[in-house]
Amino acid sequence: MDLGLHGKVALVTASSKGLGRGVAEALAQEGADLILCARDEAALKETAAAISAATGRQVLAVKADVSRPEEIERLVAAGQERFGHIDILVANAGGPRPGKFLELSDADWQAAFELTLMSAVRLTRAVLPGMLARRWGRILYITSSSVKQPIPNLLLSNSLRAAVTGMAKTLSAEVAGHGVTVNCLAPGRIDTDRVRFLDAETARQRGITAEEVRREQEARIPAGRYGDPLEFGRAAAFLCSEAAGYITGVTLQVDGGLINTLW
Repeated sequence: MDLGLHGKVALVTASSKGLGRGVAEALAQEGADLILCARDEAALKETAAAISAATGRQVLAVKADVSRPEEIERLVAAGQERFGHIDILVANAGGPRPGKFLELSDADWQAAFELTLMSAVRLTRAVLPGMLARRWGRILYITSSSVKQPIPNLLLSNSLRAAVTGMAKTLSAEVAGHGVTVNCLAPGRIDTDRVRFLDAETARQRGITAEEVRREQEARIPAGRYGDPLEFGRAAAFLCSEAAGYITGVTLQVDGGLINTLW
């Protein structure tokens, strides 16, 4: 299937590794040019060079922290200067700190609000007018399986990613008649540094090994394994494609069957 992404320009945030890198690789394989960002400049440059070499696509790497509004402005301006426009936004960010309710301070809540919700709001505000003017655009928010089934000890993520989902559903109806789709992609247990960190934290709390935690988690997944970031990326590429033009306002799970809900 031709996804119709050749020559499109995609901004993928938090894309030096993990889910963001998987999405960036899949989009480039389908012919999209990329604007990538991350806080780790060395890792970002390595990722950009590797994707460009493997796919032949143009890749602009911009060091940026999406929890800071002035850095989002600089990131989007750099992308528009290089390519002239942005067709696709994949709003991704590192997860907020784990913890239970009484362990979390106002500062923790504010940091999670800026990182998880306001980064999505500000990125969208920066790119949406151009999409509306061209009457074509794809906005995809990377959330979590927790929006359908909250995850213990991830109170901040459970709360703020649900807020992103509510925003996406509402926005999707506002812009559907203008050729712009808005969707969410919810990862389950994908083999990333973030998931390995959470497994290690669970292991520490329970006094077992991270390998034991992983085996327990895999036993709960009908597919019997953790997902690969590129598998996740290919689902993202489809939702960002011409082929998915009649899909909007949805949250698609990429979880190997983990989440046991009907919707």
